[in-house]
Amino acid sequence: GIEHRPLHHQPRRERGLAASGERNVATNERLSRVIFGTGIDIVETERIREICKRWRKRFLNRVLREEEIKYCLSQNDPAQHIAARFAGKEAISKAFGTGIGAELGWHDIEIAHQPKGRPTVQLHGRGKILLLEQGGKCVHVSLSHNGGQAAAMALLEG
Repeated sequence: GIEHRPLHHQPRRERGLAASGERNVATNERLSRVIFGTGIDIVETERIREICKRWRKRFLNRVLREEEIKYCLSQNDPAQHIAARFAGKEAISKAFGTGIGAELGWHDIEIAHQPKGRPTVQLHGRGKILLLEQGGKCVHVSLSHNGGQAAAMALLEG
């Protein structure tokens, strides 16, 4: 006889394939990208909290862009969010292989969020130039903070 299969048990067509079975251009481009840089960083939130108490405006203006400052200060525990961005920028600079310094500055990297909370990276100035020079297409970052520590992981995709 004929076997009945619920819809969720039906065989699936491979994602990214057109009805003809050929991959579309966007899928080919996405699949041909490679990761050419990785970076990770972890920061003690209490250290950032103490720096903020002592140097508040000076530290924030040195490390964060205006929109990042507004976002962090609007949160219940700003130090956690500041620490996460600090770690994120450090991780990104490590992924580039430069660290923060002459080739890549704090303000060359901006970390924002999509409406659902996913962090996004916007490069400015030397950051944009460095990404293009290294053949990169985009930068990904993941941030995490939990009480005493903030951590970040970054990937450069080309």
